[in-house]
Amino acid sequence: MKLAISGKGGVGKTTLAALLAQVYADVGRDVLAVDADPSPCLAGALGFPDELQEQLAPVSEMDALIEERTGAKPGQVGGFFTINPRVDDIPDRFSAEYRGVRLLEMGSVDLGGSGCICPESAMLKTLFTHLLFRDDEVLILDMYAGVEHLGRATVDFVDAMIIVVEPTRRSLGTARQIKKLANDIGLTRLWLVGNKVRNEDEAAFLHAETPGIPVLGLLPADLAVQEADRLGIPVYDHAPALREAAEKMAEQLAASIAAQD
Repeated sequence: MKLAISGKGGVGKTTLAALLAQVYADVGRDVLAVDADPSPCLAGALGFPDELQEQLAPVSEMDALIEERTGAKPGQVGGFFTINPRVDDIPDRFSAEYRGVRLLEMGSVDLGGSGCICPESAMLKTLFTHLLFRDDEVLILDMYAGVEHLGRATVDFVDAMIIVVEPTRRSLGTARQIKKLANDIGLTRLWLVGNKVRNEDEAAFLHAETPGIPVLGLLPADLAVQEADRLGIPVYDHAPALREAAEKMAEQLAASIAAQD
């Protein structure tokens, strides 16, 4: 199962990614979580200890590795370099594992669906493709905020995209943009997850105003999320209401994807 999690900045993509990753790990699945945000914070949401977080570094910032694999220095534009470098060893070599979840930090550059091609983008584009074709693994992509990645062909082979929204019209407007761009590249398996939902009125609003995207589930507003961050512990452990909601979402996703296949 390959899942991409997207949405407007600050809506809770990383919280949902951490919850789902731990749900799948706890039932015995092999889980690879990929933090594709320029400012990675998925390790913290998963409760990775400091010593493991120190082992992680975004692949996009590994200048020596990029030069070794592509034959060109990062930042170079033009010239000759390998556009399909070797990447098969990267997920195991540069990830860290905690409580059954392996985490890889990608970082971010222009991934080359269009526009400038550089050694960094060649590296990450090839790595994304490799990740999407790995077998027997749950892959969870915590995408960076906004919709730009959809124009760069980074998620056109995922099984599903989950769009996280808050119960606001602006957040749903971003979801509408994401839906259009996703459909343009042939990605039609979309689900909406409402986060920070405080009451029945907000839940009803999301169900009524969804831009034609089925609602996978709702995560209640819970101060335990911020407290878990302050304490440096997994949100999965500290917010049982969110954990239960994520467990139901995982079950529904599995059933829906199996039915569509």
